[in-house]
Amino acid sequence: MSGARTVTISFAGFNRAWAAWIGDRLERRGLRVVYLRWDSPAEIPLEDCLRDLKLAEGRILMVVSEWYFQLGPRTYEEWNAALRNVVAPDPSRFAAVSVTTSPVPTAAAVLAAADLTNMGPDEAERRLLDRLDVPADPLPDSANGARRGPRFPAAMPEVWGGVPRRNTRFTGRESLLNDAYHLLQSADAGAGVVALHGMSGVGKTQLAAEYVYRFGSEYDVVWWVNAEKRVSYRRYLAELAPKLGLATGQEYGERLRAVRDSLRRGDPYSRWLLVLDGADEPDQIWDLVPTGPGHVLITSRNPEWTEHNSRLLEVPVYERYESVAFIRRRAPRLSDAEADQLAEALEDLPLLLDQTAGWLNDSDLSVDDYIALLEGGIDQDVVKVSADFPLAFQTAWSILLNKLRETVPESVDLLRLCTFFAPGFIPVRLLKEMPHDELPEQVAGLLNDPLLWNKAINQLRQYSVVRLESHDTTSDDVAASGESLYLHRMVHQIVGKDMPAEDHKEFIEVVRQALASADPRRPTDPDLWPVYAEIVPHLKYADVLNSTDANIQRLVFNCLRYMFFSGEYAAGIKLGERALEAWRSLLGETHPRIWELTYHYANLLRSVGEYGRTEAIERAAVEHLREERGPQDLEHLRAAGGLAADLRGLGRYDEALELSQSLLTAYRELLGEQDSRTLNAQNNVAATLVLLGRFEEALEVDRRTMEARRALLRARHPWTLYSETSYALDLRLLGRYADAESVQTKNVRELVLVLGANNPYTLKGRHNLAFCHYRSGDHESAGRLFADVLERSERVLGETNPDTLRYATSQSCFIREHGDIDQARELSETTIARYEVMLAEGHPFVAGARVNHALVLRSVGERDHAYALGEQALTDMTAAVGERHPWTLGCAINASALRSLVGDPESAAELSKSTAALATEVLGRTHPLTLSARIAQAADLRSLRDRQQAEKLEQEALSDFVATLGPQHVHTVSARRRNRPFWDFEPQTV
Repeated sequence: MSGARTVTISFAGFNRAWAAWIGDRLERRGLRVVYLRWDSPAEIPLEDCLRDLKLAEGRILMVVSEWYFQLGPRTYEEWNAALRNVVAPDPSRFAAVSVTTSPVPTAAAVLAAADLTNMGPDEAERRLLDRLDVPADPLPDSANGARRGPRFPAAMPEVWGGVPRRNTRFTGRESLLNDAYHLLQSADAGAGVVALHGMSGVGKTQLAAEYVYRFGSEYDVVWWVNAEKRVSYRRYLAELAPKLGLATGQEYGERLRAVRDSLRRGDPYSRWLLVLDGADEPDQIWDLVPTGPGHVLITSRNPEWTEHNSRLLEVPVYERYESVAFIRRRAPRLSDAEADQLAEALEDLPLLLDQTAGWLNDSDLSVDDYIALLEGGIDQDVVKVSADFPLAFQTAWSILLNKLRETVPESVDLLRLCTFFAPGFIPVRLLKEMPHDELPEQVAGLLNDPLLWNKAINQLRQYSVVRLESHDTTSDDVAASGESLYLHRMVHQIVGKDMPAEDHKEFIEVVRQALASADPRRPTDPDLWPVYAEIVPHLKYADVLNSTDANIQRLVFNCLRYMFFSGEYAAGIKLGERALEAWRSLLGETHPRIWELTYHYANLLRSVGEYGRTEAIERAAVEHLREERGPQDLEHLRAAGGLAADLRGLGRYDEALELSQSLLTAYRELLGEQDSRTLNAQNNVAATLVLLGRFEEALEVDRRTMEARRALLRARHPWTLYSETSYALDLRLLGRYADAESVQTKNVRELVLVLGANNPYTLKGRHNLAFCHYRSGDHESAGRLFADVLERSERVLGETNPDTLRYATSQSCFIREHGDIDQARELSETTIARYEVMLAEGHPFVAGARVNHALVLRSVGERDHAYALGEQALTDMTAAVGERHPWTLGCAINASALRSLVGDPESAAELSKSTAALATEVLGRTHPLTLSARIAQAADLRSLRDRQQAEKLEQEALSDFVATLGPQHVHTVSARRRNRPFWDFEPQTV
């Protein structure tokens, strides 16, 4: 069988040269060889990796080294267990050779590895063949001379020079190494040139060195040349002449010509590898790059090698898993999570990972504290220069900046401008698009001259200082079409620290003006939110809060409004806090801008449930503005509107309604019925009416607001869409389920289209749609929507946001009836705990969450606990909103059921009777809540054996159910089956 003559060689990439030599020796003796580079992903159990290895063809030959066992990285304890459990029971499948003298796991003894170290190729081959039971008879001369295989790894090529020592901590880069190898091997004769291109510190030299050690056994000549300057390149290349045995004189030009001719002809060696390290100026040396049967590997920051018959291979920063593995080797005391955290802070740049992890491993500083140090800028005291990366990052970039100043000084000006944007992707097009009058002279020249601009950008690109990002992928002129540059965080810091004070003052003002000019000044327009999303990260770095320019301060206000409407609450609060601190110092405590800033800041705080804080802030603003400007001032009215919202959040609904109605009157008198501010005030009146349970009034106010907004704004303006959601909610709360679902379905489609699926307004609309489905009996659609809305809100707004708590309340109620009761209980308990932290004791939302939890307890059999909690909730809700509020009536429906459950039918009947009467009076006889109360009353009369009266009440209620909701509606069917009704508390938006 062919399998018997097959050997699969399993090897670490670090030991590829050994695998190639071993495979060649076996193939010469007629065996079929399969090469399998060993990988051991940390997320896959090691035993599973070994079992997968057993699926390979034929016998498995492991090339044992410390590298083989460190991949993952794995502990020796893991290896010992895996070798005993997977390899030991099946020894015939495995064989091994050892190519290391370092310690290996003790259980590796089961492999009985043949030691190939510290010996010549003949003895090594004999031991290899003996371990695999392959006859070691001499091969015929024709077979021995038929081809030249890979060199024995322990033997140096005939010519070897200048190669740096191997980095024993080299990590990852497998695909890059393989890509470089295949590009060189598949190149036509004379075209085997590959340029490894990337920014400083990305590890180009390390990658080239690893290529030499990994594939060097396939060459007879390996020569490493420092190619930074043409003069040094000529000298180093000329020094190869005597190594090749070329008869030349001492003059460098003569030696250089002889070397190039020898390499071109492949005489005396055709298998040669020339590494040109640091070749950042292709124009200086491209004409001296040898051609011929060999290969040239170039490391460069300059991508223009592609114009000189070179295949370009970009060397990016590490993949995150590579960063973590490298840090763990450099700093073994760090955990995977800490290594990931450090890699995130350093943006996976290998040189920085090496130097910072090395320093950190020798200190007892935590990763958090260390990152805080780095945030202040890289310092020589917090990096450790290793032999593998000998040039400290800061030093390397200082050298490069000096070189840029000498060649194209405008490129340094552009780079310094970039430091007043946030690191990463920098929208330099904003500099081009801003007005160019009154610019500093040195910047004006750069921005007004397209040729100079492109020259500066190209110079930065040539040295890989920046990477150009363009949305116009069809343009041939990359520099002209580029919209943003990518600048690494640490380069950003170094350039910023290296800047003269005069340049700092001029350049920061230029960037501030560029950001202000980019402000579209319509933060409520969703179509413009991407513009604000691009601007916001740069506010901090341009230090806009310390500017007194009115346009820049207006930009801050607009960014805060954008953050509020788009749901970026946490970032908006942080900006608002910083702005208040800066502007109070800059402008004074009572400057008009402070009150405007306070309004925007309070809106954001209120959105995360900080009602106590916002009430204090807004009340102070209201009192100051009323005293300073009078009660009819628009700024005062706006602050008072914020105070009314705070009162709603605190559960003080009567106060909120009184204030909201007075504000609506004032706006109408000042601005008229159709001004958007008047309509906003009208909207807030309706929101307060909903919280008071006055649903019919709320519906009429929301209808008028919706129609007016459609006429004044547009059909798809966010506020118009929000009015539609409010109108659909009112319809549902009134029991008009079909009408509500029709309006809400259309509204959600448009919310998603205009605002996106994750916007807070969209989530509110989808949540109401979930309830519409639920009330119509479509439990499957409702369940999917409830779960999805909660997941999105937790992810976008956070688990403690008021909206998230609303959605968690609904999800808990739904899965209590149609899902996992244990999950419902956990979610209900969590929601109550979070409400208790956010809101004061006695708040109606706390009482409502508890009455919902009482139903969970009922469902799991904890009757007494459920009864006690239900009674407490009824008492608290009555105190909070009064006995006539629909929430109180709902609590009473549940309390009567729990009284009946614990054996108190008289008290239950008394409560259900009064509840049905009040509900009829407040909501009308056919409202769903009233119908539930009437069914509950009939059930309690039946418990008291008053069957005649119970039957009469039940039939009347069923007739009203049929007339109102239809004979097949879920509520009608449930009532007909005499299921005891219950009520779920649903918090409303404040």
